[in-house]
Amino acid sequence: MDIEELQTFVEVADAGGVSPAALRLGVSKSIVSRRLFRLEAELGVQLLARTTRGAALTEAGATFRDYAARVCAEIDVARETILPAGDLRGRLRVAVPLSFGPTHFAPILAEMARRHPQLQIHTCYSDRFVDLITEGYDCAIRVGYLQDSNLIARRVGPIHGKFVASPDYIKAHGSPETPEELVAHEALMQGTEAWQLMDGDKIITVRPQGRFKADNGTALVAAATAGLGIAYLPDGLTDEYVASGALVPVMTNYPPPPAGAYVIRPPGQHPARKIRVLTELLIEYCEPAPHLAGVDR
Repeated sequence: MDIEELQTFVEVADAGGVSPAALRLGVSKSIVSRRLFRLEAELGVQLLARTTRGAALTEAGATFRDYAARVCAEIDVARETILPAGDLRGRLRVAVPLSFGPTHFAPILAEMARRHPQLQIHTCYSDRFVDLITEGYDCAIRVGYLQDSNLIARRVGPIHGKFVASPDYIKAHGSPETPEELVAHEALMQGTEAWQLMDGDKIITVRPQGRFKADNGTALVAAATAGLGIAYLPDGLTDEYVASGALVPVMTNYPPPPAGAYVIRPPGQHPARKIRVLTELLIEYCEPAPHLAGVDR
């Protein structure tokens, strides 16, 4: 039984169709279909029911999928075990935030590719919340405050940010001095998130309101400099605007608590060595760089 056929079947089962599985695997749809045909012919049973919307597991397919996934995982571990020390092969799919991801994290991923010439690295830059399991990612880099989930997180560096507004906004609406005053102002947000502030050692949570929302930090910078409201933004995005006077820090007596940068992976007993190597490289680069800052991703 061919391991590629098993891996392809697991990808199709998890992705819900041949087309998304082919995209994940980086091969043509015809190759995926041929592998599935050979596997079903060898087993003598139908594993997938093809529909106009994709592919659904048959009862036999649902049972076989779990066994196939475990076999593929064991083969990956075995391959890593016999590789020369430090050598990485295969493919690493990583989801990275679009806000300062291309500037802050892309060079680190490029360095990993340089150190491991036989490793394929496929990166998705997006500020939307990526479902690692459903979309077939090995891991993600996320920054900010993590929400509770069954995913496994490893902190790789500190994150710092601040509340900012433009001089025009402050001139028109004043500068809030307390959390109670802050919630009365126009907030620039990604969605319906809560903001946290430090009152000494105590953390205060407020729920701001605003009419301008964007899922990208750079877009929120533009809104803040245009005088539309107050934003909680990463230092990596606001430093140059604060230095030029286009943005002014506010609520400096109630700063947001430090957050973190994390490598997130699906649950499992042991992370793949390629994920461990990426995590170590991120720690190497990010720990000395407290200017990295973030909001929830």
